[in-house]
Amino acid sequence: MTRLPDEADRPGSAAGPVLLAIETAGSACSAALTRGGVVLASDRREMRHRHGEALLPMIDRVTAAAGLRPAQLDIVAAATGPGGFTGIRVGLAAAHGIALATGARLIGISSFAAVVWLVGQAGRPCLVALDSRREDIYVQLFAPAGNGGLAEPAAVMPSDLAEYLVAAGLPPNAPLLIAGDAAAAAAASLQDWPDVTAARDLVPDARSVAAAALRALRNGAEIAPPRPLYLRPPDVTLPRRRPASATVA
Repeated sequence: MTRLPDEADRPGSAAGPVLLAIETAGSACSAALTRGGVVLASDRREMRHRHGEALLPMIDRVTAAAGLRPAQLDIVAAATGPGGFTGIRVGLAAAHGIALATGARLIGISSFAAVVWLVGQAGRPCLVALDSRREDIYVQLFAPAGNGGLAEPAAVMPSDLAEYLVAAGLPPNAPLLIAGDAAAAAAASLQDWPDVTAARDLVPDARSVAAAALRALRNGAEIAPPRPLYLRPPDVTLPRRRPASATVA
């Protein structure tokens, strides 16, 4: 078992809350069960699609491996995105259903917040950059040590990243850390930024979603009901209406 660092047990509970975390917004499907910041069991599968087929069996396996029953859940935390439209919907639907069935508290955690937890106590502002699977990049700028967002999340073209940072109030000479699965692409587009460090291979998963949820609860953060974070409309094309048939005299 692994303890998630920097997280305190719930007051009044010797073992801390039992938390199920779900992450299906990115390019993987993952689930984790924790108690008081200790990871009891977790599983992850790389996949771009078919999260709906993999998630519930994965949750069953993780629950069995942890030796827990669904009725023991205190919290269900799910990634809200941004990311794949279908994956986000699958994860949130499963989280809503499990919370309703068990009476557990339901929490939504953005993929940006999950990556910020992975970064840790960085002493410089952090730009989380996530792969959008398109030409743009999903980004959000955070204060040093993950102390709140400095700008709203956005889908930004790489050529416009410097403008996004300046608009957020970051001086052009400020040191910057970039994290996320699109960190390399974002850093490459900021070659004129004087002090950029890219922390690569930091991608959100269920373990970091769990840790970010516990951090938010510990800090007394206001947690809104989980809603999907879409930064662009879904890639759905509506069928064209057929023109009315010409009337033959």
